Amino acid sequence: MKKLVTLFLLFTILISCQKPAVPKPDNLIDEEIMVDIMYDISILEAMKSQKAVVLESNAINPNTYIYKKYKVDSLQFANSDKFYASDIKKYKEIFDKVNKRMEEEMERLKKATNSKRAPDDNLTK
Repeated sequence: MKKLVTLFLLFTILISCQKPAVPKPDNLIDEEIMVDIMYDISILEAMKSQKAVVLESNAINPNTYIYKKYKVDSLQFANSDKFYASDIKKYKEIFDKVNKRMEEEMERLKKATNSKRAPDDNLTK
């Protein structure tokens, strides 16, 4: 009986390790490109919530813009996103890279803004 239970458990473990939760799509978007896409989506979503008029007046559809820019279609993006999301560690790495890039961009913009204001600040002192 012990042997049967052991064999069953071993067989179950081997079978469960055979297939990933989500199979890798044939046209998987490279991880670094996914980081770029997620970054751009984040920027566009922020624009949409803050300055929707800018997107509307320039007739920019965020999804269409992303698909054209990266030469992907909605299905390829959805399948790639699903694949990366199935590995929580990998998905977190992608979003950590996006967040780091956003923080670096915010820092760059702060420095650029401060350097432009610096001469005016000297006049007031």
